[in-house]
Amino acid sequence: MSSQRSFLNASGGRGRRVILWRHGQTSWNLERRFQGSTDIELTDEGVAQARRSARLLASLKPDAIVASDLKRAATTAAELSSLTGLDVAHDEGLRETYAGHWQGLTHDEIIAQYGEQYAAWKRGEPVRRGGGELETEVAERAAPVVLGYADKLPDGGTLVVVSHGGTIRTTIGRLLGLEPHHWESLGGLSNCCWSVLGEGARGWRLLEHNAGTLPEPVLGDDD
Repeated sequence: MSSQRSFLNASGGRGRRVILWRHGQTSWNLERRFQGSTDIELTDEGVAQARRSARLLASLKPDAIVASDLKRAATTAAELSSLTGLDVAHDEGLRETYAGHWQGLTHDEIIAQYGEQYAAWKRGEPVRRGGGELETEVAERAAPVVLGYADKLPDGGTLVVVSHGGTIRTTIGRLLGLEPHHWESLGGLSNCCWSVLGEGARGWRLLEHNAGTLPEPVLGDDD
Protein backbone atom coordinates (compact mmCIF):
# COMPACT_ATOMS: atom_id res chain seq x y z
CA MET A 1 0.00 0.00 0.00
CA SER A 2 1.39 3.41 -0.93
CA SER A 3 2.16 6.02 1.72
CA GLN A 4 -0.67 8.15 0.32
CA ARG A 5 -3.17 5.31 0.74
CA SER A 6 -1.90 4.67 4.27
CA PHE A 7 -2.42 8.33 5.17
CA LEU A 8 -5.93 8.31 3.71
CA ASN A 9 -6.92 5.31 5.77
CA ALA A 10 -5.37 6.72 8.94
CA SER A 11 -7.20 10.03 8.50
CA GLY A 12 -10.54 8.24 8.23
CA GLY A 13 -11.39 9.57 4.77
CA ARG A 14 -10.72 8.71 1.15
CA GLY A 15 -8.94 11.99 0.47
CA ARG A 16 -11.22 12.95 -2.40
CA ARG A 17 -11.45 16.53 -3.67
CA VAL A 18 -14.36 18.37 -5.33
CA ILE A 19 -13.77 21.54 -7.34
CA LEU A 20 -16.94 23.56 -7.93
CA TRP A 21 -16.33 25.82 -10.93
CA ARG A 22 -18.65 28.64 -11.96
CA HIS A 23 -19.26 29.24 -15.67
CA GLY A 24 -17.75 32.11 -17.67
CA GLN A 25 -19.24 35.52 -18.34
CA THR A 26 -22.55 35.99 -20.16
CA SER A 27 -24.18 39.15 -21.49
CA TRP A 28 -26.81 38.89 -18.75
CA ASN A 29 -24.04 38.83 -16.14
CA LEU A 30 -22.78 42.14 -17.51
CA GLU A 31 -26.29 43.60 -17.44
CA ARG A 32 -26.83 42.26 -13.90
CA ARG A 33 -29.85 40.47 -15.28
CA PHE A 34 -31.07 37.44 -13.31
CA GLN A 35 -30.51 34.33 -15.43
CA GLY A 36 -31.77 31.52 -13.25
CA SER A 37 -32.55 28.52 -15.44
CA THR A 38 -32.70 30.63 -18.64
CA ASP A 39 -30.26 29.12 -21.15
CA ILE A 40 -27.83 31.97 -21.91
CA GLU A 41 -24.60 31.50 -23.87
CA LEU A 42 -21.14 32.75 -22.95
CA THR A 43 -19.75 35.99 -24.35
CA ASP A 44 -16.43 35.89 -26.20
CA GLU A 45 -14.82 37.05 -22.95
CA GLY A 46 -16.62 34.23 -21.12
CA VAL A 47 -15.08 31.68 -23.48
CA ALA A 48 -11.66 33.26 -22.95
CA GLN A 49 -12.15 33.10 -19.18
CA ALA A 50 -13.06 29.42 -19.42
CA ARG A 51 -10.00 28.73 -21.54
CA ARG A 52 -7.65 30.45 -19.09
CA SER A 53 -9.16 28.78 -16.05
CA ALA A 54 -9.19 25.38 -17.73
CA ARG A 55 -5.40 25.51 -18.08
CA LEU A 56 -5.08 25.97 -14.31
CA LEU A 57 -7.61 23.27 -13.47
CA ALA A 58 -6.08 20.79 -15.90
CA SER A 59 -2.85 21.02 -13.90
CA LEU A 60 -4.75 19.57 -10.92
CA LYS A 61 -5.20 16.31 -12.86
CA PRO A 62 -8.97 15.85 -12.44
CA ASP A 63 -10.41 12.36 -12.71
CA ALA A 64 -13.93 13.33 -13.79
CA ILE A 65 -16.00 16.31 -14.96
CA VAL A 66 -19.74 16.82 -14.51
CA ALA A 67 -21.60 19.95 -15.59
CA SER A 68 -24.98 21.58 -15.69
CA ASP A 69 -26.62 21.04 -19.05
CA LEU A 70 -27.22 24.78 -19.56
CA LYS A 71 -25.07 26.20 -22.38
CA ARG A 72 -22.98 28.55 -20.26
CA ALA A 73 -21.83 25.72 -18.00
CA ALA A 74 -21.52 23.10 -20.74
CA THR A 75 -19.35 25.40 -22.89
CA THR A 76 -17.14 26.18 -19.90
CA ALA A 77 -16.74 22.47 -19.12
CA ALA A 78 -15.85 21.74 -22.76
CA GLU A 79 -12.68 23.83 -22.42
CA LEU A 80 -11.42 21.61 -19.61
CA SER A 81 -12.48 18.49 -21.48
CA SER A 82 -10.43 19.49 -24.51
CA LEU A 83 -7.29 19.79 -22.37
CA THR A 84 -7.74 16.68 -20.23
CA GLY A 85 -9.40 14.31 -22.69
CA LEU A 86 -12.08 13.58 -20.09
CA ASP A 87 -15.69 13.25 -21.19
CA VAL A 88 -18.17 15.64 -19.59
CA ALA A 89 -21.29 14.23 -17.96
CA HIS A 90 -24.22 16.66 -18.02
CA ASP A 91 -26.88 16.74 -15.33
CA GLU A 92 -29.88 19.07 -15.10
CA GLY A 93 -29.71 18.73 -11.32
CA LEU A 94 -26.80 21.19 -11.45
CA ARG A 95 -28.79 23.96 -13.14
CA GLU A 96 -29.08 27.38 -11.57
CA THR A 97 -32.02 28.18 -9.28
CA TYR A 98 -35.32 28.55 -11.08
CA ALA A 99 -36.50 32.02 -10.05
CA GLY A 100 -39.81 32.44 -11.84
CA HIS A 101 -40.73 36.10 -12.41
CA TRP A 102 -37.25 37.28 -11.42
CA GLN A 103 -35.66 35.68 -14.47
CA GLY A 104 -34.78 38.22 -17.12
CA LEU A 105 -35.06 41.18 -14.75
CA THR A 106 -32.10 43.36 -13.84
CA HIS A 107 -30.95 43.75 -10.26
CA ASP A 108 -32.54 47.22 -10.08
CA GLU A 109 -35.83 45.94 -11.52
CA ILE A 110 -35.94 43.16 -8.92
CA ILE A 111 -35.37 45.67 -6.11
CA ALA A 112 -38.09 47.92 -7.50
CA GLN A 113 -40.68 45.20 -8.06
CA TYR A 114 -39.83 42.65 -5.38
CA GLY A 115 -37.97 44.69 -2.78
CA GLU A 116 -39.44 43.02 0.31
CA GLN A 117 -38.89 39.55 -1.13
CA TYR A 118 -35.31 40.43 -2.02
CA ALA A 119 -34.62 41.81 1.46
CA ALA A 120 -36.05 38.69 3.10
CA TRP A 121 -33.84 36.48 0.92
CA LYS A 122 -30.74 38.50 1.85
CA ARG A 123 -31.64 38.08 5.53
CA GLY A 124 -31.48 34.32 5.03
CA GLU A 125 -35.21 33.65 5.17
CA PRO A 126 -36.65 30.84 3.00
CA VAL A 127 -37.95 32.71 -0.05
CA ARG A 128 -39.30 31.47 -3.37
CA ARG A 129 -37.72 34.20 -5.44
CA GLY A 130 -40.15 35.12 -8.18
CA GLY A 131 -42.25 32.12 -7.20
CA GLY A 132 -39.43 29.71 -8.00
CA GLU A 133 -37.31 27.28 -6.01
CA LEU A 134 -36.22 27.56 -2.41
CA GLU A 135 -32.46 27.46 -1.88
CA THR A 136 -32.91 24.26 0.13
CA GLU A 137 -34.67 22.67 -2.86
CA VAL A 138 -31.72 23.60 -5.07
CA ALA A 139 -29.35 21.97 -2.58
CA GLU A 140 -31.56 18.88 -2.41
CA ARG A 141 -31.28 18.31 -6.16
CA ALA A 142 -27.66 19.40 -6.69
CA ALA A 143 -25.79 18.01 -3.67
CA PRO A 144 -26.76 14.37 -4.40
CA VAL A 145 -25.45 14.77 -7.96
CA VAL A 146 -22.09 15.97 -6.64
CA LEU A 147 -21.91 13.21 -4.03
CA GLY A 148 -22.90 10.56 -6.56
CA TYR A 149 -20.03 11.47 -8.88
CA ALA A 150 -17.62 11.95 -5.97
CA ASP A 151 -18.40 8.42 -4.79
CA LYS A 152 -17.09 7.09 -8.11
CA LEU A 153 -13.68 8.72 -7.64
CA PRO A 154 -10.62 6.70 -6.69
CA ASP A 155 -9.07 7.41 -3.30
CA GLY A 156 -7.35 10.80 -3.56
CA GLY A 157 -9.28 11.57 -6.75
CA THR A 158 -10.56 14.94 -7.99
CA LEU A 159 -13.97 15.81 -9.42
CA VAL A 160 -14.67 19.08 -11.26
CA VAL A 161 -18.28 20.25 -11.07
CA VAL A 162 -19.19 23.03 -13.52
CA SER A 163 -22.28 24.87 -12.39
CA HIS A 164 -23.71 28.25 -11.38
CA GLY A 165 -23.11 30.72 -8.56
CA GLY A 166 -26.28 30.12 -6.59
CA THR A 167 -26.26 26.36 -7.04
CA ILE A 168 -22.61 26.10 -6.03
CA ARG A 169 -23.16 28.17 -2.89
CA THR A 170 -26.14 26.14 -1.73
CA THR A 171 -24.36 22.87 -2.53
CA ILE A 172 -21.32 23.89 -0.52
CA GLY A 173 -23.56 24.88 2.37
CA ARG A 174 -25.30 21.52 2.31
CA LEU A 175 -22.09 19.47 2.03
CA LEU A 176 -20.49 21.40 4.89
CA GLY A 177 -23.56 20.81 7.06
CA LEU A 178 -24.27 24.53 7.54
CA GLU A 179 -27.76 25.71 8.45
CA PRO A 180 -29.45 27.29 5.40
CA HIS A 181 -29.61 30.77 6.96
CA HIS A 182 -25.79 30.72 7.09
CA TRP A 183 -25.28 29.89 3.40
CA GLU A 184 -25.21 33.56 2.44
CA SER A 185 -22.01 33.99 4.49
CA LEU A 186 -20.11 31.96 1.91
CA GLY A 187 -20.31 34.82 -0.58
CA GLY A 188 -20.57 34.59 -4.35
CA LEU A 189 -18.18 33.37 -7.04
CA SER A 190 -16.78 35.53 -9.82
CA ASN A 191 -17.13 34.19 -13.35
CA CYS A 192 -14.90 31.16 -13.94
CA CYS A 193 -13.64 31.08 -10.36
CA TRP A 194 -14.04 28.01 -8.18
CA SER A 195 -14.21 26.60 -4.68
CA VAL A 196 -12.50 23.45 -3.43
CA LEU A 197 -13.88 20.96 -0.95
CA GLY A 198 -11.59 18.35 0.54
CA GLU A 199 -12.56 15.19 2.33
CA GLY A 200 -11.39 14.74 5.90
CA ALA A 201 -12.16 12.40 8.77
CA ARG A 202 -15.24 14.46 9.73
CA GLY A 203 -16.57 14.91 6.22
CA TRP A 204 -16.19 17.68 3.65
CA ARG A 205 -14.40 20.92 4.46
CA LEU A 206 -13.85 24.14 2.51
CA LEU A 207 -10.24 24.46 1.35
CA GLU A 208 -10.55 27.37 -1.09
CA HIS A 209 -13.33 29.78 -2.06
CA ASN A 210 -13.62 32.06 -5.12
CA ALA A 211 -10.14 31.01 -6.25
CA GLY A 212 -8.59 31.13 -9.68
CA THR A 213 -7.79 34.69 -10.75
CA LEU A 214 -7.21 38.14 -9.37
CA PRO A 215 -10.32 39.26 -7.44
CA GLU A 216 -13.10 40.49 -9.69
CA PRO A 217 -16.63 41.72 -8.97
CA VAL A 218 -19.25 39.01 -8.61
CA LEU A 219 -21.66 39.50 -11.50
CA GLY A 220 -24.75 37.35 -11.66
CA ASP A 221 -27.63 35.73 -9.85
CA ASP A 222 -25.95 35.11 -6.53
CA ASP A 223 -25.45 38.63 -5.16
